[in-house]
Amino acid sequence: MARIKVHELRGKSKAELQAQLKDLKNELSLLRVAKVTGGAPNKLSKIKVVRVSIARVLTVISQKQKEALREAYKNKKFIPLDLRPKKTRAIRHRLTKHQDSLKTEREKKKEMYFPMRKYAIKA
Repeated sequence: MARIKVHELRGKSKAELQAQLKDLKNELSLLRVAKVTGGAPNKLSKIKVVRVSIARVLTVISQKQKEALREAYKNKKFIPLDLRPKKTRAIRHRLTKHQDSLKTEREKKKEMYFPMRKYAIKA
């Protein structure tokens, strides 16, 4: 089997991807048997290609799954942790803009009674 191109995999349905994965795994098991029984050298070098192809198929399957979950949770209030944007702990724990802009009663009174002075410069 030739190298698998990822852009071709992305166009396939979930069932087709699962079928291709099954075929690749069967091929890998046959190649491993050939390795043990002393098969041809070209079969031994093919093992790596098949393993990489399996990894590609699994990657595309998981990406499609995650994309479907993102779409499902698009406008929901709570989103699973693994779908949330990856940020540092400090950024995640930071106050929201609204919380940051809130002022105490004392601050409000102080600003109201003692506003910033405005000076006009005589030219």
